[in-house]
Amino acid sequence: MIDSDRPRRLSVLGSTGSIGVNTLDVVDQLGGRDRFEVMALTGNGNLELLAEQARRFGAKLAVTADESQYVALKDLLSGSGTAVAAGSSGLDEAAEMDAGWVMAAIVGTAGLAPTLKAAARGADIALANKECLVSAGSLFVEAVKKGGGRLIPVDSEHSAIFQCLEQDQRHALERIVLTASGGPFRTHSREQMANVTVQTARSHPNWSMGLKISVGSASMFNKALEMIEAKHLFDVAPDQIEVVVHPQSIIHSMVGYTDGSVIAQLGVPDMRTAIGYALTYPKRPALNVDRLDFAKLARLDFEAPDETRFPAIRLARTALERGGLQGAILNAAEETAFNAFVEERIGFLAMADVVERVMDDLAGMAEPASIADVFAADREARRKAAGVIDRL
Repeated sequence: MIDSDRPRRLSVLGSTGSIGVNTLDVVDQLGGRDRFEVMALTGNGNLELLAEQARRFGAKLAVTADESQYVALKDLLSGSGTAVAAGSSGLDEAAEMDAGWVMAAIVGTAGLAPTLKAAARGADIALANKECLVSAGSLFVEAVKKGGGRLIPVDSEHSAIFQCLEQDQRHALERIVLTASGGPFRTHSREQMANVTVQTARSHPNWSMGLKISVGSASMFNKALEMIEAKHLFDVAPDQIEVVVHPQSIIHSMVGYTDGSVIAQLGVPDMRTAIGYALTYPKRPALNVDRLDFAKLARLDFEAPDETRFPAIRLARTALERGGLQGAILNAAEETAFNAFVEERIGFLAMADVVERVMDDLAGMAEPASIADVFAADREARRKAAGVIDRL
């Protein structure tokens, strides 16, 4: 699978989250330390797991994003030979390690700066962090191109499109279709959704994911972010991006061509498939994942998303149409509203209200000339969102 006899160097930014854990499982399946050299692992909070991963894979560097946990992590890794760092400087150090392949799986805007550093030095970026493209968009894509590495999507939907998009047929590309499960509240009324709790919102019917992604799936803000990502990943116009609800999560996404053909990528819901493809691209790995049994597939259902109950889709279209910094503003406001929901300061439906007000308030912000402009917009959107939340 990996042609060179020399172990391939890789780093995992966000190794203790669901994507990171699955990434290291894939590494294990494909030969572990015999085939791969783990340069850096980073985490935030779960020190015991981070230390266990670092010892198991012989990581050169382990980083906790929480500076106050530096001593605790150092104690856990005493005698292991793994160096320890912490905080934003530690994340930067991890990103700059000599790894040719970097999994970018830090959740939120915190993942943007280290991923940019990895891209700037020419690493191949396996992108699971949505905010790099949602917030920084063309600036991030340009940084990858300038560095000389490849950008390979890991989200199941974008991985599916990546696999279905025939590069020599770009002239015939008509549309891309992102599928959405609809989450746990697909059939709920707005009145029912107004009273949902964090616990019910985190219970995804098909996928096992972290809290942030699970709640984003329930509100369909994940799909909103994916729409904005898709524009930058695949260089398509906003009106070429469609969303369809597919409750079974068997078709991960589709590409439509001008001759009426639609090519889809199917598989059981398992992130290891997309991760493995990103790790071994352009080849396909042999993975121990469940196979589809078509005889047992009773049906595959599709329906249009209800933008009244799930306004996140409408807000994504607004951000795409306005362009500029609206993606960064939407993302920052959504993260702030998500935190308020988790802390039970606002209701589930109020998250979209907060995002819409902030997007409208900051609709006139100019196009970003640098990443500094993106971070400035992010800070201002969070400040505005906090004010809106306080007034609710």
